[in-house]
Amino acid sequence: MSKVTKAAKELVRMDRKVAHDAAKHRDKPSVKLLGKLSEGADQPPLLLLGAGTLVVGALLRQPTILRTGARMLASEIVATGMKTVIKRSVDRTRPKKAIETGKHKFEAGDSKEHDQSSFPSGHTAGAVAVAGALAQGAPVRGAAAYALAGGVAAMQLPRGKHYLLDTVAGAAIGFVAQRAASAAVRVTERVIVRALERRR
Repeated sequence: MSKVTKAAKELVRMDRKVAHDAAKHRDKPSVKLLGKLSEGADQPPLLLLGAGTLVVGALLRQPTILRTGARMLASEIVATGMKTVIKRSVDRTRPKKAIETGKHKFEAGDSKEHDQSSFPSGHTAGAVAVAGALAQGAPVRGAAAYALAGGVAAMQLPRGKHYLLDTVAGAAIGFVAQRAASAAVRVTERVIVRALERRR
């Protein structure tokens, strides 16, 4: 066994231990309450938040708000697409299920079972992507947005939903998705502005 393979196995073992220890608290009322609040970072609420911000910006004729809403919406869509592709390529047993059955899988695969789709954390990916888009449009709210995203990521462990590596991967996806989506919105905005100028 190579040193790299050995180190990777040790990392996964430690990751599993940390998550399983944290998940021992999953039935505490405080964890359940915070867990429900963290569902605000699920795909539908984040899409609604982005779309709502975009609509408000359009109605108020505020380009900054409209642009921020477009970035938030696009960032969540890109993050969702990226994490979905990876989830369909990797099977990883969620901590809660692994604790209940004593079996843990982390390998290439295409299982469609919810309990085998722990990697990566979609909630974390979406939260980080939208936080980044909000921070870009409203820097004064950036710290709070990232703090909320961090809270969402942290809650996934005691809930027994994800491992630490899942959330780290989710955060990386969110960061990349936000950068890509913001670039796409910027290009789209330029195209629209040029088209409108030609009509004048």
